[in-house]
Parts: sequence; C-alpha cells; structure tokens
Amino acid sequence: MTTVDAGRAAPPAPPPPPAARRSFTGAVPAVLWAGAAAAVALWWADTGSVVGTAGWLTGAGRIAGLLCGYACAVLVALMARVPLLEVRIGSDRVARWHAMAGRYTLCLLLAHIVLILAGYAAQDRASLWHEAVTVVLDYPDMLKATAGTLILLAVGVTSARAVRRRTSHEFWYYVHLLTYAAVFLAFGHQLTLGDEFNGEPVATAAWYALYGGAALLVLRYRILAPVRLNRRHRLRVESVHQEAPGVYSVVVRGRHLDELGARPGQFFRWRFLARGLAWTSTPYSLSAPPRPDLLRITVKALGDHSAAVPLLRPGTRVWAEGPYGSLTADRARGHRSLLIAAGAGITPLRALFETLPGEVTLLYRARGAEDLALGGELEAIARGRGARVLYALSGPRGERPDISAQSLRAAFPDLAGHDVYLCGPHGFARDVYEALRAAGVPDRRIHHESFEL
Repeated sequence: MTTVDAGRAAPPAPPPPPAARRSFTGAVPAVLWAGAAAAVALWWADTGSVVGTAGWLTGAGRIAGLLCGYACAVLVALMARVPLLEVRIGSDRVARWHAMAGRYTLCLLLAHIVLILAGYAAQDRASLWHEAVTVVLDYPDMLKATAGTLILLAVGVTSARAVRRRTSHEFWYYVHLLTYAAVFLAFGHQLTLGDEFNGEPVATAAWYALYGGAALLVLRYRILAPVRLNRRHRLRVESVHQEAPGVYSVVVRGRHLDELGARPGQFFRWRFLARGLAWTSTPYSLSAPPRPDLLRITVKALGDHSAAVPLLRPGTRVWAEGPYGSLTADRARGHRSLLIAAGAGITPLRALFETLPGEVTLLYRARGAEDLALGGELEAIARGRGARVLYALSGPRGERPDISAQSLRAAFPDLAGHDVYLCGPHGFARDVYEALRAAGVPDRRIHHESFEL
C-alpha cells in the first residue's frame, strides 16, 4: 500500500444518527406484514366453513390470490422511488425488498392458479386442462388477467440472476416496466371474481384504496416529481473529461441546484437526451460535493450506456431523478471513519472523503496506478483536511493485495471503533464486508449500498 499523509487537524465530530431512522426501518416491514394479515382476514370474514378436498383447495387458492393481489400493490409501491424510503432506509435495501416482494408475488401467483384450478376440477370432477380453458375463456376479466399473468412471469424470468447476467440493463429495465401493465390487467378479475368483495363495499373500497395509493405514489414520484425537477433546474452537460483508462467525469450545469438537497454519497438516475442514450435511465453517484450550479458524476465504461457517456457533447440536455441513497454522513456513529473503495465505487466515497466530518482514512483498491481515477484530487483533499489515502494495488504479476481481517487490524488497530463506508463491485464488497466482520467491526458500523438483487 502507498500512503499519502498530511496533518491531523480534523473537523468536529458528526452528531450521532437519529434513532428514528433505525425504528423507521423496522416499522416498514411490520406495516407490510400487517397488511398481509389484513388481506387474509378478508377471506376469514367471508368464509363460514371449509368442507371437503375441493373446499380446502379452493380456500387455499383464494388466500393465495388475496396475498398475491396485496403483494402486487406492494411491489408497485416499492418501485415508486418514494424519497422517504430511498433516503431513510436506503435504495439498496428498498431494492432488495422489491426483489423479495417480486419472488413472493410469483410464488403466490403460481400457487393461486394451481390451487384454484385444482379445487374447481375436484368440485366439477373434470380435468385441470378443462377447468383452465373454461376459466380463461368463460369467466369475466380472465383474458386480461391471463395476459397480466404471462407478463409477470416474463418479468420474473428476466429478473433471475442467471438471466440478468446475460442481458443488458436496458433490456431488463424495459421488461421490468411491464409490471405496471401486468398489475393493471390483473386488477379487474380480483373484484369481479373475488368472493371477498362481492356485496362487501368496505372490502372493495379498501382494495381500491390500496391500489389507488400505490398508483398515486408512482404518479407523484416517478412522473410528476421528475418533470418538476427538470423543468425547474434545466440540466445540461457542461463538460466531459477522462480521469483514467475507461473512466470519465461528466460535469452537469443547472439552475438552483442547491434546492435539490443532494448530499455527498447520494446518486441520481440520469438520462442523457442524446442519440442512443435517451431511452435509458441509469444510476450514477455524485463524485464531488454538489454546488449550486454544478453536479459531477464519474462513470466507468462497463456497459452500452456507460460506454457511450464519453461521447456526450457540451450542451446536451440531461433528464435526472433524485437524489437517492443513504450512504451519507448521517450514518456515522463516531468521529473516525474508514472509506474502502474499488472500481467505480470510488465515486460516492470521493465526495464523502472531502466532506465527512472527523478523522477520515480512504483505502482505494485498484489494479495499478494508471487505474486510480481521481487520484490527484484524493491526495489534494488528504493534504488539505489532514486525512490519509492508502492505495491497495495489485503486484507486478497481478497478485491481489491482502485486504483480510488480519491486514485490516494491523493497519487500523482501533478498527472496531471506526465507521466503515464500503463501495465497490459486488464480489469485492462481499469479501471486504466479511473481513471487516471477522476483524470485529460491528454490523451497525459498516455502511454500504449494493444493487445486486
């Protein structure tokens, strides 16, 4: 490792994070599970008794259907990018909740289909195929529901990790947007065929309120808020310049950007209105503290979108959504912080390195000195604020540096008393997280955001 040291004068220690954030994170799942219990209660209140195999199968299918319908509304709400969730809980955790809700939704959907058809088949003493054809063709709203089911299954397949590795982000993104169409198509049959809603105005009103609330969140935060942001701030590309091989910084100019409330460590979703880029929205972190007139991101060419970013010309219109993310100074619990970055993970940590209060050290993992994006800035910041920069570079034959629990404890004897901000490729972040835990760093002091679902 190479070290750049400066003096030890440090800004005041940050205040401890509010306990409200932790309680809020725990309260949201509790509310969601309470909603699931309320959905099951609809079946319980409407069902007098369950008799025979057909009755048990049909009852189980109705419960699965109610829970699936409820999960669809939750799925949409978690896609709405509500700032309260994105900032207070963290975009990565919300993304994981969304992925988990998606898996639950698909499992409940398949269970609902199989159990209902099996119950009907047992009652009519017919084959599953006969019941399936009858239900789809003869029951009201079932053709639309079938189309919605096929779309949801397609979304589920493309969201599987093995499939996502083989497809572009752009393809996944547009298939994923079809979830809205699937939920819309399937909604009608829930009310027309659900015994829980026939002649039950309170239950029907509650179901409309559930779906209407989710739709309003999407309208407010995914449509109206971005429109207002971009009409107000008029973002355009100011300049593009290379930081390292395959790494470029994009400076974006706009009006009244201080009103955005963006903070170091956060990210926006960027849509550059240029040929080949206008149809894709991609998250990139701020790589410098935001200014009232300028924002900067630093992009590593890893896919079709990021590889085209260096071709942007000054004056290109920019459509942005955000800010999102909770990898900010609010997470710190003490006055000493260790930032560990690799690859594109240096971008949010570079902004934090400049602004994070207290005693700060940055550990930057890269293959070689030529891959150290923003290295000159990091050293200048270190000298200016009395911080340290440590570089963990590969050996001359490509040997990886030792970032194990033992080496971390040796470099930082008081490591357990640090707040650790971690950002980098998924495999790197996982290995370093495990090393930090083995070195005695409490989980509550390891701060990271990952978008691997």
